[in-house]
Amino acid sequence: MTVFATAGPAFVDTAALGSFEWLEHLVETTTGWVGLGIIFVYSFLIAFALPGVSEVVLAAPLDLGLTRAGRLGLIILVSGVGKAAGSILAFHIGQEAKEAGPIVGFLRRSRFDVIEWSENKTVEVARKWGYLGMALALSVPFFPDTISIYAFAVLEEDYAKFALATFAGSVGRLLVTLFLVGSTVAVL
Repeated sequence: MTVFATAGPAFVDTAALGSFEWLEHLVETTTGWVGLGIIFVYSFLIAFALPGVSEVVLAAPLDLGLTRAGRLGLIILVSGVGKAAGSILAFHIGQEAKEAGPIVGFLRRSRFDVIEWSENKTVEVARKWGYLGMALALSVPFFPDTISIYAFAVLEEDYAKFALATFAGSVGRLLVTLFLVGSTVAVL
């Protein structure tokens, strides 16, 4: 996956359909105001279902007649709202998982021992810092935040605070990414 790619060929690789690369490609090449809807949907899905990273939204070449800062600000806002909305669904699923445990069981059986590591770190952060810790954890760029969202969803109980923390973490993550990319480009 390329996070900051330019628009590629105007076709979708059918082998990639099952892996959702087609959706990332759509985000990376979308233009116009419709692109904001695509960014919202992608961010919504990233919060509870997609295994990718959300930074790809920054690559969207939306041509909205805005300055670069205005375009990026709008992308960050729409992505944050989309991820907050998706986190509410993840939160609901997490609350159900407290009783049934299917998501935790699935993640424990995954080929990576992500759950053990994520649980240890996330539980430590959640217990110490609560929703602020969740927002900070979600601000870490290029780490699939779906895992953190579900780990916090099992531990927390307030839908509104959960969505607000997800929004803040999403915005923070994209701002940190822009800072890191800008710093990297300046060094090169």
